This record gives sequence, C-alpha cells and structure tokens, in this order.
Amino acid sequence: MLRRLKVFGVCVVLYSGTVAVFGAIWPEEFFGFKRVSWERHQPGNDPIWQEYGFEEGEKAIYELQGRRFTGLAERYADSTGAMAAFLLERPVQAKPSGLAELAVEWDNGVCLAFGNYVLRFEGYKPTEEQLVGFYLVLPRLEKAALPAFTSFVPQESRIPGSERFIMGPASLAALEPRIPPSVVAFHYGTEAQLARYRSPAGELKLLVFSYPTPQIARERLAAFQGLPNCVVKRSGPLLAVVVDPPDHDEAERLLARVNYRVSITWDEPLGSKPEPTLLDLILTALGLIGLLVGFAVLAGLLFAGYRALARKAAGPGGDEPMIMLHLEDR
Repeated sequence: MLRRLKVFGVCVVLYSGTVAVFGAIWPEEFFGFKRVSWERHQPGNDPIWQEYGFEEGEKAIYELQGRRFTGLAERYADSTGAMAAFLLERPVQAKPSGLAELAVEWDNGVCLAFGNYVLRFEGYKPTEEQLVGFYLVLPRLEKAALPAFTSFVPQESRIPGSERFIMGPASLAALEPRIPPSVVAFHYGTEAQLARYRSPAGELKLLVFSYPTPQIARERLAAFQGLPNCVVKRSGPLLAVVVDPPDHDEAERLLARVNYRVSITWDEPLGSKPEPTLLDLILTALGLIGLLVGFAVLAGLLFAGYRALARKAAGPGGDEPMIMLHLEDR
C-alpha cells in the first residue's frame, strides 16, 4: 500500500512501512516544490574527499509555479568530515548565516553543514523551520560534537573564509604541501585547522595541529622545528606552526595568541549550595546520631508495650514459664 506522509511540509512516500523515495536524500516534494530531476553528485575525484569520508551525494531540481531551485546534498562518515568539506566548498563571496552553526549565504543561495551532511541551495533560501523538517527525513543522519581545539585558533585579524581543516596526508598535500606527512604523524589521529591572517608585513598562514596528549605534541615539536622557514610553538597538546612568514616578529605575535586552556564543566547547576564547613559536618553527624538513638528508644518502648499487652491478655497466672538451664547437673 502506497501512502504519503508530510513531515513539516517535506513529503515522504511510504510503502509497507519503509521509506521508498526515488532519491535516497532529496524527497519528492519540498514545501510545495515538486522535484523535476534527480541525479547522483560527486564533489570531485581528488583523494581529499575520500579522506574527509565522503559517502554519497545527490543533486535535485525543484519547481513551483515557474520558480526553480537546485539542491545539492553530500553525506560524510561523521560531522568532522562534513565540517571539513563545508570549509572547502563554501563560496568565497558568502557571508555568515544564522541558519546553522556552520552556514553561509549569498544573494540567492545557502550552504550549510549539519551533522554529517553538507547541504547547498541554489536559487532558494530555506527558513530555519523548513530545515528542521528536512533534517527529520535525512537518512543516516549523525550529529556528533565538532573538534574542540578549533576554538583556540585566534579570531583577530583572520581573513574571513580562509579556514580549512586537515584530516590526513591528502588534505595536507592539497592545503600545505611544504609540510611532510611524516613530520605531522597522522597515525596518532592528528587533525589540524588552517587559517590565514593579515599583518603589517603581509599575509600569514597558521596551522594548529591537535595531538592526543601533550607528551606526543612535545615529541613532534622537534620534528617541526627542523623544517626550514617555519616558526613553531607548543601549547598543551597543540602545535601552532606559521609557514614561511614574511616577518618572524609578526609570526611570533600570532603564535603568542594560541593558548590551550583546559576547561572543567560541573554538572551542578548555578545557584547551588556552597561546600559544607566543618561545623555543618559535625551538626549533620549529631543529627544522625540523635535519629538513631530516638529510633532505638522508640523500638524499645514498642517492644515493652507489646509484652505488657501480651501478659494482660493471658490473665492471672498466665505468665510465660521461666526457662531453666540446670547447669549444676553438668
């Protein structure tokens, strides 16, 4: 049996309880727009896309009363790969958008990353409510936290749209081939954020590499220091590198702004009681002792009352017999 279900205006075709749309990602209908064409989409043949974890892509064209827009969707293995692809694919002329944490827009389009998806709309700007409905029908959607170390990459003087993400040798070769993969040591699970900065002496390129532990970062520091025309700084598990700077003083000033700080989050809500003092602990202990003593007294009184009622109910001469041990015969 064929049935149509609309989720926030996105039409999904159901057959025998399973999703049976023509395209695996783009639905047949999008908030009144009808899909008129559909095809597979591949971002490119460069190894960088496989390194980012590209799994599947689709392109669809929708029409409604003479209006037309194109939708591009790419699914990656995880949220980090989608973020890396978004940073590489977003248009240069785009401006930040409030539709998502990672989103940009221009005159007639939007590009965003949500979970392990990169979505692009050409000729149409969906609203936040429409996107929420679309997210509900995205197959194999996974939303994990993004790498936290990117927050330590300085914001001041950064050239907008210059950020790129490095996940392995392929993206390193495409974005900064002057650094050998053997120096980075990707087998530790190393990742890096790249950004370009303005300075009075010229443009600076900064790469911040994240390692699992400060000890590993300290070990790799010597390898980076052996590279020509590189200025390196370690901060915790991070290695910040400026490649071929036009002025070493400006490079040092930029590196000084990369500082790793450990942040501890308490589950206890704000406004909770302060830590107890020694007097509070003593009073609590006395209160517990008093509670136990009161319970013991109450239990004794109840037992004594029960015994008295039992003797009264037995009548005269009804006392329980005394048990004699006759120890003198032993």
